[in-house]
Amino acid sequence: MNISKKRMGAIAGVLAISLIGAACSSSSTTKTTTAGTTAATTAETGAPTTSAAAGADYSKLEGSLIASGATFPKSFYDEAIATLADLAPKLTVEYGGGGSGKGRSDLQEQVVDFAGTDGVVKAEDIAKFKGGEFVYVPTVIAPITLSYNLPSVKSLQLSPATIAGIYQLTITNWNDAAIAADNPGVTLPDKAIVAARRADGSGTTENFTKFLKAAVGPDAGGTWALGSGSTVEWPAGTQAGDGNSGVAQIVSSTEGAIGYVDLSDAKANQLAVAAVKNKAGKFVLPTLEGASAAAEGATIKDDLTYFLGWADGDAAYPIAAQTWIIAYTKQADPVKAANIRGFLTYLLNEGQTLAPTIDYAPLPESLRLKAIENIAKIGG
Repeated sequence: MNISKKRMGAIAGVLAISLIGAACSSSSTTKTTTAGTTAATTAETGAPTTSAAAGADYSKLEGSLIASGATFPKSFYDEAIATLADLAPKLTVEYGGGGSGKGRSDLQEQVVDFAGTDGVVKAEDIAKFKGGEFVYVPTVIAPITLSYNLPSVKSLQLSPATIAGIYQLTITNWNDAAIAADNPGVTLPDKAIVAARRADGSGTTENFTKFLKAAVGPDAGGTWALGSGSTVEWPAGTQAGDGNSGVAQIVSSTEGAIGYVDLSDAKANQLAVAAVKNKAGKFVLPTLEGASAAAEGATIKDDLTYFLGWADGDAAYPIAAQTWIIAYTKQADPVKAANIRGFLTYLLNEGQTLAPTIDYAPLPESLRLKAIENIAKIGG
């Protein structure tokens, strides 16, 4: 990724959203909640205001925030941290990645101020969180790609059953009949498949395996036998990488490899990506439009958790994924609470304009407004 170019585009987007907000401010109303957060309401036209229009002053944020967690949205968070620094020069935010499992564990033990996760905390683990109640704040959505390294194959299609076979090692060669059936007219090489997957506890793994369970698991009359979760018992012949970037590196350096990788890392490593057969029977490439189409019919629970995989619709990409930041509602330090709210406010406002420049789709507007309400629950 060329970060400098993306930062230029991001800054232009933030300026644009600020100008739009200023132009609309005379006809918009806002509701101020807790310090550091301004929740947008709708103008008479029904269009939501942004934090820029609502008067969020990031320059007042001061101190430091430490976080860890999901690598799926890390490129987005890293770029948002960099662009926010221009508006909040006295605030330092560090997001260490490490995987969704690490983020949840770190927040549970109160060694971070907030955590990134692509998966939901298990019901039996909620009581283990030492800081008490926490909220989910959804941030962006994006596709999980099936990235591959086959120089002779410029276009590849894969059905869920074929993907399941590859990762269960029942399909081990690229010219297997099942892959050929997905790709009529394509000359496939006689080459062994190297299936790359995550080594760490991963929300990307959870969303990928939940997709396979929904599409070809026992309840769907299929053959996926590994279940779903942030970790699963992969066959011994698969190769493990740390983080999305680690899986991308395996694919990039290994001819014949395939791996599930977020779109941002796939593009950064210039990886070829497969079109995946969706619930409607259409082969769809991993695009932001496909992820947004999957989100159109998503069922959002009261706590703002939801699942985008294996969605209905001709245009829906079937391995779309969601991600959240989770934070405790009770904060011992009111300054820390204001900093968390301020950072999340930026992600849910200016950050939504930034997201497409680094290969993430913004939230649907109704969900964005609900997410802003959850930010306000993070108190001092």
